[in-house]
Amino acid sequence: MNSIGIIGEGSWATALLKVLQQNGHYVHWLIRFEDIRNEVIQNHHNPAYLSHVELNPQLLRIYSELDDFLSQTEVVFLVLPSAFTEYLLFDLPLKYTVKKYFISATKGILPESHLTVTQYLNQKLQVPPSNLAFISGPSHAEEIAMERLTYLTIFSDNNNLTSYIKNLITNRYIQVFESNDVLGAEYATALKNIMAIASGIIHSLGFGDNFQAVFTSFAIKEIEKFLSEISPEKRNITDFVYLGDLLVTCYSQFSRNRTFGIMIGKGYSVKAAQFEMNMIAEGYYAVKSIIHIAEQHNIELPICQTVYNILYQRYAPSIEIKLLIDKLNKLWKQ
Repeated sequence: MNSIGIIGEGSWATALLKVLQQNGHYVHWLIRFEDIRNEVIQNHHNPAYLSHVELNPQLLRIYSELDDFLSQTEVVFLVLPSAFTEYLLFDLPLKYTVKKYFISATKGILPESHLTVTQYLNQKLQVPPSNLAFISGPSHAEEIAMERLTYLTIFSDNNNLTSYIKNLITNRYIQVFESNDVLGAEYATALKNIMAIASGIIHSLGFGDNFQAVFTSFAIKEIEKFLSEISPEKRNITDFVYLGDLLVTCYSQFSRNRTFGIMIGKGYSVKAAQFEMNMIAEGYYAVKSIIHIAEQHNIELPICQTVYNILYQRYAPSIEIKLLIDKLNKLWKQ
């Protein structure tokens, strides 16, 4: 496993590239957009995301075609928004799927199939579980780019693979841990983005930190409830990869899902908020899949249902949050 590749050109992909290059690794980078590709080649910066990060051209090769990229890589980091990942994976040549190691850094669920990335790779493309991994935070790409202390966790059924990835990205400001709760972590990452949208809506409606603390307490319980039904593994929901990731996504200034929720609470339409942000709020796509899965398993998720009602049914945020508070009060009294 000597040939490392990244698919994706957003903030997280750029931050990951910086870490790998700082650790001395040569990286193959598939960039789908010609304008970004040309800027990286000519000026060694990503013009669209984390443009202040200087990239090392001596440790980088740029690709425009998926097949060319895959022919040169053995370990592939998938760092795309979930809305685009499924389309790329659909075109993935099957001749590569059993030979490559795929590490997903996608913080969402594939909207067409309602599968996580590792589920899709395994079930649809026959990638063996031993060749799959998932990487999660709490981690905002902006802080990694600023070299602020960050804790990451690598999830895989293959302990050798987790150890290998850990060695790739550990440095003075990146601490890396290992776990085998792949599916639980993927779902938890998607769910915390939904919770952050709700947190942003609540903030925009004038609620303060006192209620935000109460809301977040209910949010982690809802995440735990979903995970215990869908992926009943032994886990500590208060670990930083679950609770910590929820907290930073609900509270941080860098949280695009919280920002998206704030805009929705202020009266923006979904399309207007997406256009103004010019970034993907993963929770928007995730909530539709989570509600689909919850209905199949008869799981009641009041916070997720509220976000779904606001985003997809176009119900008034102020009314829906009031109804949510009533539901949460009833849950507390039970």
